[in-house]
Formats: sequence, structure tokens, C-alpha cells
Amino acid sequence: MSYKIEKSEDRWKEELGLERYKILRQKGTEFPHSGKYNLHYEKGTYCCGACGEPLFESNSKFDAHCGWPSFDESIPGKVAYIQDNTHGMRRTEIVCANCGGHLGHVFDDGPTKTKQRYCVNSLSVDFKEE
Repeated sequence: MSYKIEKSEDRWKEELGLERYKILRQKGTEFPHSGKYNLHYEKGTYCCGACGEPLFESNSKFDAHCGWPSFDESIPGKVAYIQDNTHGMRRTEIVCANCGGHLGHVFDDGPTKTKQRYCVNSLSVDFKEE
């Protein structure tokens, strides 16, 4: 896939730092209940931690009790979906549609009307208060 923002891996590593690079560019996962946005419920917008693109509105966030920030929908057109068959599982990876940064995965077991649970790494996003 190609994205509007493309950089060398060395450039991404320099800009993001090792922790964020591992999540956003190497498809890592932070430990459950460790992220600063897991139990964060301020009003505002969650943006890509790599490029700043708005991805999720705070009114779509809910506590899924899974240890990661969870949302029931993304801002239309801001998240791309990739089939992920790693680790013996069949999942749908979610990435920033602007830069390809790995965000997490989306599942169809959400408790809200959308039935979606976007399970997102805190290190993959930044928060802009309303």
C-alpha cells in the first residue's frame, strides 16, 4: 500500500523514538493496562502519533475492559484495514490511512450499536483536547 506520507524507516525511527517506532512501524503491541489513554475520557480527538492525522473522536471511546483504549468507530476515511493472519489468528489490523502507522486491530464484538471494537495502542496516538 502507498500512503500520502512516506518516509524511510531510519527517518521514522529518528522522529518517533524506539518505543513508538516499535508500535507504529513494526506492528508492536504495548502491554495491557499500561497505556496512558486506556482509562482516559477527556473530550477531544485522538490523532495518529506518527503524522497527527485525526483518527477517533472521544465520544466514540468506551471501556472494553481489555486493557487498551477502545473505540466503536473511527473518523470516516481516516483508518485503513488490512487482513492480519499472524500468530495463528485471523484479525483485521487498523492503520492510519495517511501514513500507514499501525494502530491496533478492530473486532466485531463491541457492545455498542456499531458492534465494533477498535482496540488501539496508546503509543500509536496523541490526544488533542477539545
